[in-house]
Amino acid sequence: MLDLLSSKKKKKIQQLKQQRDKLKQYQKKLTLQLEKERLLAKQLLKDGKKERALLLLKKKRYQDQLLDKTETQISNIERMVQDLEFAQIEVTVLEGLKVGNECLKKMHEVIERVWLQESHASLHRLDVSLIVTSQ
Repeated sequence: MLDLLSSKKKKKIQQLKQQRDKLKQYQKKLTLQLEKERLLAKQLLKDGKKERALLLLKKKRYQDQLLDKTETQISNIERMVQDLEFAQIEVTVLEGLKVGNECLKKMHEVIERVWLQESHASLHRLDVSLIVTSQ
C-alpha cells in the first residue's frame, strides 16, 4: 500500500517537474520573441511607423504580463514539488521511527524477562541459603 502511494507521489512529482520544464521553455521562447519585437519596434520608430511600433509595444506589455504569470506558476510548481518531496521524507522518517520503536519495545520485553528470571533465581538462591543456614 505504501509503495503504491509512494509511486503515485513519485509520478505526480515527475508530472509537476515536466510541467515546470515546459513552462520554462515557454518562458524562454516568449523572452526571445519579446526581444525580437522590441528591436522591431525600435526599427519601426526609426522608419517613421509610429502606429505599428505602438501596437508592438502594447503587445509587449501584454506578453510581459504573461511572463510574470508564467514565473508565478513556475514558483508555485517548484513549491509543490518541494512540499511533496518533503512529505515523502517525513513518511520515511516516521516509518523508521515506528520500526525503531518496535525494536525498543521488544528489547524492553527481553530485558524485563531476563530481569524477572534473575530475580526468581536470586530468590531461589536466598531460599536455599536460608535452608542451609537454618540446619
